[in-house]
Amino acid sequence: MSRIGNKPVELPEGVDVQVNGQEVKAKGKLGELSLDIHEEVSVEIAEVANDDGKTAKTIVLAPKSETRFAKQIWPTMRTLVNNIVIGVSEGYSKKLEIKGVGYRAQLQGKTLVMALGFSHDVRYDIPEGVDVKMDGQTKIEVSGIDKQLVGQVAAKIRGFKKPEPYKGKGIRYVDEYVLIKEGKKK
Repeated sequence: MSRIGNKPVELPEGVDVQVNGQEVKAKGKLGELSLDIHEEVSVEIAEVANDDGKTAKTIVLAPKSETRFAKQIWPTMRTLVNNIVIGVSEGYSKKLEIKGVGYRAQLQGKTLVMALGFSHDVRYDIPEGVDVKMDGQTKIEVSGIDKQLVGQVAAKIRGFKKPEPYKGKGIRYVDEYVLIKEGKKK
């Protein structure tokens, strides 16, 4: 049995979840998300008693059959349900920083304009559902309620100029460690 799949998804205060067949809709203070659960996995809302005697709502997922695929997709679906519950209650964010002389970025409406050492500025239109904030000219924060979309936008921005291994110039995540190679010796 899966350790991840066995854990029920606990619903925090202010999050309302509805299950209609194989569709799970979560609504919270930051917005609303929905997810289609695979046919091999059953989903239901259950009441569980806490240690202090209060009851809390949880979402319980289980495989419908004993097939190998059902056992593989079950923890994945549980994690995706947990991601939408956290997304509508807390949200997700990724922080990027730009390193390098003359490298900078600025927001112009819903477009991120970056000077990254190319002969032209790199323009990136920010998709719906994602918010981008700038702290100075070298710090970028990507935030939103959809974990996959936030990670994809952050990776796309980082992909415009990945950190190079000799001086470390480029766009990197704030907590990313870039291994610096030793240059040529004379």
